[in-house]
Amino acid sequence: MFGKKSWKKEKEKLLTQIFQLQKEWKQLKSILDQSVDPSDVGRVDLRVAEIKYFYLLREAKYYHLNANK
Repeated sequence: MFGKKSWKKEKEKLLTQIFQLQKEWKQLKSILDQSVDPSDVGRVDLRVAEIKYFYLLREAKYYHLNANK
């Protein structure tokens, strides 16, 4: 499906996206946890970030990837 070089680039890209989404999700969660009256838009943004993050984690698990390899 992928050559070795392109697979390595795709792996690095996927891991980078996972780390970025994790950071975004945790920041949004922290903001909403500290909010007195969180907005609906904020909750939706948090849910979207969470769904994207867990989707990419499932993709990484499917391809047997981890950050240590």
